[in-house]
Amino acid sequence: MRRINIPFMLLAVLALLAGLWAGLLRLAWTLPLLNPTLPMAHGPLMISGFLGTLIGLERAVGLSAIFPGRRWVYAAPALAGVGGLLLIFGVSGLAGPLLLTLGSAVFVAAMFSIARFQPQLYTWILALGSLCWLIGNLLWLTGRPVPEVVLWWANYLVLTIVGERLELNRVLRLSRGKQLAFLAGVALLLVGTATATWVDYRMGTMVAGLGMIVLAVWLLAYDIARRTVRKSGLIRFIAAALLAGYFWLGLAGLLALRYGGVTAGPTYDALLHSIFVGFVMSMIFAHAPIIVPAVTGLAVPFHNGFYLPLALLQLSLVLRVAGDLWAGLIVRQWGGLLNEIAILLFLGMLVATIALGRRRSKAAAA
Repeated sequence: MRRINIPFMLLAVLALLAGLWAGLLRLAWTLPLLNPTLPMAHGPLMISGFLGTLIGLERAVGLSAIFPGRRWVYAAPALAGVGGLLLIFGVSGLAGPLLLTLGSAVFVAAMFSIARFQPQLYTWILALGSLCWLIGNLLWLTGRPVPEVVLWWANYLVLTIVGERLELNRVLRLSRGKQLAFLAGVALLLVGTATATWVDYRMGTMVAGLGMIVLAVWLLAYDIARRTVRKSGLIRFIAAALLAGYFWLGLAGLLALRYGGVTAGPTYDALLHSIFVGFVMSMIFAHAPIIVPAVTGLAVPFHNGFYLPLALLQLSLVLRVAGDLWAGLIVRQWGGLLNEIAILLFLGMLVATIALGRRRSKAAAA
């Protein structure tokens, strides 16, 4: 096992668990508060504390393998992990947000160094995604309203994911027209977010939503997952999770077009969680069996049981969005609870699968 990465993984998981707890508090489930600021830390914990640490660690492992002298890249997950820890314990002041912002700044430096070393379209998209994380954190640090900040955080994750998919789809040799269509979606997303922050929030959100739709349609039309879903085993599971995520990204874009300008309430919940649960978590489910071995050195043997939390995630989000748009608070609450059960179930299955695989390996070696 790559022991140096264990503390970072633990910090990411701790931020995930605290963020899920905060999410239930925000859904009005009766739970211990733990600290008064925890409910407001839900978004920062999930995006910067959990995903910032996890993605930062993944990139640090990859970059340090290519450039052994660049161990400084590990500062990104370290700062994000400790910043998330301060939010969990309710440390007052700017210490937590400042550490998360510094972590994102290191991450930007790492991603732009990759883009300069390997100047490909996908590396520049990944670098732009990292920059969106930094911009969002700077806006948050300076006190801008969360609805303005969250679009930048969403762009960080959306561009990171679509950039990775563009990299993996290089084998398809995309035509210039298809690449231009992809760039149009990225441009709409970024221009819309900037407009929402500094010009007109409603108009900007709608333009960003159009960008999400373009990217979702592009991925559904051209991503290799359309072919690999016909395979079997892990390859088919990954493709199924990817295609489900693309659907949710498209739906988020439609919701942004329909409800652009909302900054709170059920429709705001439906929009955000279509992105962060439907799209992002589906991507995490898809890539975890590959990322975990790369980061920890531990094998994750695939089995069909992984479809259970994936299906539960999709169905529970349908329930949640239905509660947001039509059915009311109780349906929304149960949808949100089942969202979190699906995530925890998947996490538990990963741990159990790794442990079982190690036990079998030891038994075979004996």
